[in-house]
Order: sequence, then structure tokens, then C-alpha cells
Amino acid sequence: MTSISPVFETRCLSSLSKVFADSDLLDTQINSGTALWNEVYSFQVAYRSGTLSRFLEVSVKSEMKPYITLRSVGLAPSDMPTFAQTDDDYTRTTPGLYPDILYPVEQGVHAIPHQWRSIWVTVALPSIAAVDAAQDKKSFTITLAFASSEGTHLGEEQFTLEVLPAELPPQQLIHTEWFHTDCIATQYKVEMLGEEHWELIEKYASNAARHGVNLLLTPLFTPPLDTAIGGERPTIQLIGVKQVAEHTYEFNFEKLERWIAMCERVGILYYEFSHLFTQWGAKHAPKIIAEVDGEEQRIFGWDTDAGGEAYCAFLDQFLQELVAFIEKRGIEKQVYFHVSDEPHKEHLEPYRQASEILKKHLGNFAFLDALSDYDFYQHGLVDVPIPATNHIEPFIENQVEPLWTYYCCGQYVDVANRFFGMPSYRNRIIGAQMYKFNVKGFLHWGFNFWYSQHSLKAIDPFRVTDADCGFPSGDAFVVYPGADGPLDSLRWEVFYEGLQDMRALQLLEKLVGREQTMTLLEQGLQEKLAFDQYPKSLDWLLQTRQCINAAIADAVVLA
Repeated sequence: MTSISPVFETRCLSSLSKVFADSDLLDTQINSGTALWNEVYSFQVAYRSGTLSRFLEVSVKSEMKPYITLRSVGLAPSDMPTFAQTDDDYTRTTPGLYPDILYPVEQGVHAIPHQWRSIWVTVALPSIAAVDAAQDKKSFTITLAFASSEGTHLGEEQFTLEVLPAELPPQQLIHTEWFHTDCIATQYKVEMLGEEHWELIEKYASNAARHGVNLLLTPLFTPPLDTAIGGERPTIQLIGVKQVAEHTYEFNFEKLERWIAMCERVGILYYEFSHLFTQWGAKHAPKIIAEVDGEEQRIFGWDTDAGGEAYCAFLDQFLQELVAFIEKRGIEKQVYFHVSDEPHKEHLEPYRQASEILKKHLGNFAFLDALSDYDFYQHGLVDVPIPATNHIEPFIENQVEPLWTYYCCGQYVDVANRFFGMPSYRNRIIGAQMYKFNVKGFLHWGFNFWYSQHSLKAIDPFRVTDADCGFPSGDAFVVYPGADGPLDSLRWEVFYEGLQDMRALQLLEKLVGREQTMTLLEQGLQEKLAFDQYPKSLDWLLQTRQCINAAIADAVVLA
């Protein structure tokens, strides 16, 4: 800890610390770390003042300055940080202000008397090819300094980052965070799929891609997700539909083409087409808008029987043309289809009927759905089942391939998640868990869900972080709507660190083999790593990654 002023304190901490304004810092000071080229490395500098000091000047000095971003960790309110039941691995369970939003320091950094706050330091390391790094070990010093608005030096911290002679490989995991385009239009008050909306969509998609999302929810029609039965979400529909006669339609794919071109620009590799039947049972059609006699009107929705003649006739025509579009675009291996989200055992038969309707035309494409009942997979109703992390054991035991998983609000006991009230290591540990069990895909439903539960109304995500007491804070979204585009959360940055851990383990496996890699990952653990069993320790996770990095560097030198 370095301080010039007797009333100004600073401390260097890892990215896994949560700095609460109203409590002492309990985590160990950390002033050094290691990383690989092509990795995003983050740490924090916490600060506290005995007096009010507004508009602090925060500066950084380093050889790596072009790759460094500084952000201020803002506080977000939580009325409902947990459900009634919790386990013993929550940092806090009480309502209050939680460190979460990452603001650009240019928006102002303040020191409020006797409150700890922190600066989030991100080093986005380039690839080896982009720097004169050769294959040598490189160490860089990063100095973060604080000064008053009048220029008086208050304090500083130094951090040494050692970049090892290896490069983090490309991500193999297929990763989707459901992308709610309607929420963007609602929040920014722009015309749905107008030019301003398209610009914002691209900014948010780019943010998602930078954080490891490579599969994007694509709204062919308004996604029937988290919508009250009988209710509607705002219309977001990439497919133009014109009804020319009873049960006869024409389709326009121009907006879908624009969507795919946008995804290609920002680095999205795969497309998951929105669900073609309603959530929780596949009993109805999603909302579909068409031009009828020169006017836009809803032709399908909650009042449409999923297996009825009208909707089946529509799907027969639409899916035939969609397949032709996919084949012409050459993306057959990049698309995934959904039937219905989260069906349960009692929905087996309607799900079967809906699946059969779609597979008449889509039998050559992969289907994936979030479901945790093994019977759906056993009956051949879904190619890629996505069980929750607390229901994945039967799928592991039966060697389901490819193995995917998800978590959401229902996974709040014993397994990883990223609620406000959970420690950050519980967020990051998912990377090591997915590596161990050879998980090929991960799904989460809340990239930017800024509505109340069941989409009953829009919410202000800077004030309401629990979907109007629908889900614990931290479940519904990982980015906030900044004035010109997304603001990250620390939870979003930490989750990406978990994905990078997975990539580092995969690199080590390539160099020394899986057995040796797993031995290193689990050394010293009293119980083997599982989805419901993990070390409840920030230090363990940081030290283990350091060991993985060192083993990679040693293997590269010997190669």
C-alpha cells in the first residue's frame, strides 16, 4: 500500500475481489500476476479517502499503456440479492449497494469519505504476432496514480504483469448469452430495426463477441421467451411476411441477411434461430406479424394451436424458403434451431409433436434446447440437450456428446453462478468445470434482459437489477445501457476470465496431455472438481491459474 496523503489509502487487488463501500478490505493485496499473449488480464486498485475529493485524476504509466483501459467500479442497487434459500458460499445476502457497473473514468471518479471504491484495470494483451515479443518472457510494470482535481498527488500503486512465452488459443466453446434486441430498442427509445437500432445492435453484438459469445440469438420472429402467457413482448422480427391468400405467404429475408452480415463483421460465428414454439410446453406459436391486405397485423400467437392446420401450413412454406436461404448463404454448419425453451416431463408429447413438425424440413440441422429431463434426449427429440449445471449428472454419466450446459436463476445452491451476492470466484470457476467435463457449449439467458419478469414492463437497469423481484440481482443481464452503448459489469469481465481459464487448460493439454493437466488442476483438492463441488477460495483459483501458466511456459521452452 502506497499513500502520499495521510487521509488517502490505496491497495492493489485481484479481479476476484469485490470492493464494498461500507466494509474493510479482507482480501490479500496482490501486486503481480502472469498472463499469456492474446489474453485479457484485469486487476483492481482500491482507494479510500478520509475527506471528500471529487473528480480525481486517475492516470496510468506503462509500456503497455496502449493496451490498458481504466474503469471505475460503480455501485448497483439490489432489493433482492437472493432467493429464500441460499448456501454458505454467498458474500452477502442483504439488500444494498453492490460493486458491479464499470464506468469509463472520464465520467468522473470521486472519493467519498470513509468509503472504499476501486478502479478496474484491464490489459487487453495482443497476439505475439502483433508485438516484438519473439518467444521471450516479458515483464511490464503498471503504475496507477491518483491526484486531486487541483493536481495534488494522493497515492499510487504498482502492478507487475509477466507475460509468458505462449499465446492463448482461440475459443473452442460455443457460447450464447441470449441477446434481447427488443430491450435495446425499448431502453434507447429508438425505432425497432431503424438505423439507430441497427447501430446499437452492432455495438452490443460486438461487446458480446469480445467476451466470448460466438452464437447469437437471432430473432426470425419475436422470441417467445420470458413472456407472460397471453402477453406480448415488443415485436422484433427479421423475416418479412406477406399473406397473399389464406394459408399462402411470401417471405422477405433482407433483414436476416443484414443481421448475418453484421454478425460476421463483429466476429459472431454461429446463429441460433429463435424458438418456433412457445416456452414451457411448445403448445402455441410465437408472435408473428404479417402484411395482410396492405396492413400489418398479428397472424399467430398465444391463440394459435402449435399443431394446427394454419401454423403447420405457414411453417411448411417458411421453412422451405429458410433452408434455401441458409444453403445459398453457405451457413449450414453454423445454424442451430430451437423447438421450445425449458420443457418439463409433462410436456414430452407436445414437444415431440412440435419437433416432428420442424424436422420435416430441418432434419439436417442441429437442434438445441435448454432442458434438464434426460428423457427428451433418450427419446431422440433433441440433438443437443442443454441441461442445467445442477441436473447435468445423467448427461455426463450417459456420455452425451456434444455436452452442453447452462445456469440461470434456478441454479443458486451449490453450483456456479454470477448473482450480485456471490463471490467472484464462484462466477469464474465455471471455466475449469467445463474443461474437466469436456463441455462443448454454454448457454445463459440474460445478456441484456431489461424487462420485469415475464416482460410485463420495462425497467431501469441502473435502479432495478432483479427484474422487479423476479430473479436475484445479477441473473437478468451482464451489461448496462450506457449513453452510447453497453457498459460492462465486473461479473461479465470475470465470467470471461473463466472462459480464458478453459482455453489455457486446453492449451496445456495440447502440450503435455490431459492426464497431466487434470493432475495439475486438481492437485491438493480434498474432493475432485465437480459442478456442485469446487474450492471456495479466491486464492486457490488465482494460484491454480498461475501454476497452469507456468506449466505452459515450461512446456513451450522444452518443445
